[in-house]
Amino acid sequence: MTLSMTAFSRQQQEQEWGSLTWEIRSVNHRYLEANVRLPESFRALENAVREAVRKRLTRGKVECQLRFQSEANVSTELHLNRPLIQQLVQANVEIEQITGTSSSLSNMEVLRWPGVIEEQDFDRTSIEEQALTLFTAALDDLVATREREGAELQGFITQRIDSIREIVVSVREKMPEILAKQKQALLDRLHDLQAELEPTRLEQEVSLLAQKADVEEELDRLDSHLNEVARVLNAKGQKGRRLDFLMQELNREANTLSSKSIVVETTLSAVELKVLIEQMREQIQNIE
Repeated sequence: MTLSMTAFSRQQQEQEWGSLTWEIRSVNHRYLEANVRLPESFRALENAVREAVRKRLTRGKVECQLRFQSEANVSTELHLNRPLIQQLVQANVEIEQITGTSSSLSNMEVLRWPGVIEEQDFDRTSIEEQALTLFTAALDDLVATREREGAELQGFITQRIDSIREIVVSVREKMPEILAKQKQALLDRLHDLQAELEPTRLEQEVSLLAQKADVEEELDRLDSHLNEVARVLNAKGQKGRRLDFLMQELNREANTLSSKSIVVETTLSAVELKVLIEQMREQIQNIE
């Protein structure tokens, strides 16, 4: 199955104590990079979230954000985190001793410090469990989206493979006629110059022309690379890097085909090949 690295998922849950909202975004990236943004009171979930991402995804830059909104009527009393307040006060004293300056720490500054005001009117453990369950649902949805996007990418690339195969078949079928016309053109030029070459020399010139214009090997390699692209697309596991390498190989053969071209028709075919390969390469950047 082909997976896209570009996707978005959003899951929300409403309860009597408030609401939880997960948003997960993923874009293409060389490796797996997970960025987790959590409210201060949910920091304990970070490792579990990262581990869940690592188990489900192998590549992409993934941003996971949790929003928590408590109901206004749930908490009517402020609960202070006394140990944290004591640590803040002690830290302020030590800073004054180190710097030799006096700077009073206002009560409002202490209250604004993350974690000083605790919400204790609901079961924190239960909410964290529900947050993780909701994250799993969001991650499932993200993976499903990546699968759908990946299927579209695979279809797009398969169409380009078919188009390239048609060009390869067309060039292969036309090469004998092209070489025959080039041979006749050489004979016509010699006639116009009223020059005569020995049969052996003429045969050598024709043979040299055929060697320079021979693209059978390039066409065979194009066929081989296309077969490998199709195989990788239908294989399991990570495939983006392998496909990117194959695009480089396809482009190399297209360039060689262009350099060996002796008529406008094959030059245009080589240009069309490079356009199709570049279109595939751009889409492959999003494949996991």
